[in-house]
Amino acid sequence: MLSIIIENYLKSIFHLSQNENNRITTTELAKYMNVKSASITDMMQRLEGMDLVDYKKYQGVILTNLGRKRAIDLVRKHRLWEVFLVEKLQFTWSEVHVVAEQLEHIHSEKLIDRLEHFLGNPKWDPHGDPIPDKEGTMETREQFPLAELLKGETATILGVSLDDENFLKFLEESELTIGKKILVNTAFSFDDSVQILANKQLINLSKKVAQHILVRKD
Repeated sequence: MLSIIIENYLKSIFHLSQNENNRITTTELAKYMNVKSASITDMMQRLEGMDLVDYKKYQGVILTNLGRKRAIDLVRKHRLWEVFLVEKLQFTWSEVHVVAEQLEHIHSEKLIDRLEHFLGNPKWDPHGDPIPDKEGTMETREQFPLAELLKGETATILGVSLDDENFLKFLEESELTIGKKILVNTAFSFDDSVQILANKQLINLSKKVAQHILVRKD
């Protein structure tokens, strides 16, 4: 049974490697976790001693097979709890991340298996992220940032690539949630912002916002 601190390190490395076994630098990890670089180095050496990471000075860190399995288990629990909170307890998608961060550290495998079955074995969480199954397999699908669409193209919102609470609240207030259809009305070249038609309303989105909305082209 790993400590919460160690689990958070493993999950952070997993997210920074973008679900692939890519080596990341300690500087990247320190910035992502908002901790000092010296602390990262000490922890990486500790995790390497537990066979959870492969750490090489000046080259960075990569998860071992064991470390990756532990990280995926955490991701699975986190995303299942998010589904439960939204579907069964009526939390909004801007509220669930912080609560799921706490619940993901429950170590009962039996509980998580029953939770998954109770929810109907969902494949995607409320933010459109894939939920790993018990073997760690995740579904994939073709999706693009809204910012890549051209004027006149239509699409369906599949998810987001940013879990910032203010960003999610903005999308909720604009009714730009999963499943909504959108049309790019205008793409502004001077700042790469876009104007979309959604819910029979014209909505202006900055480049940053449009980059973090993931869509399927219709």
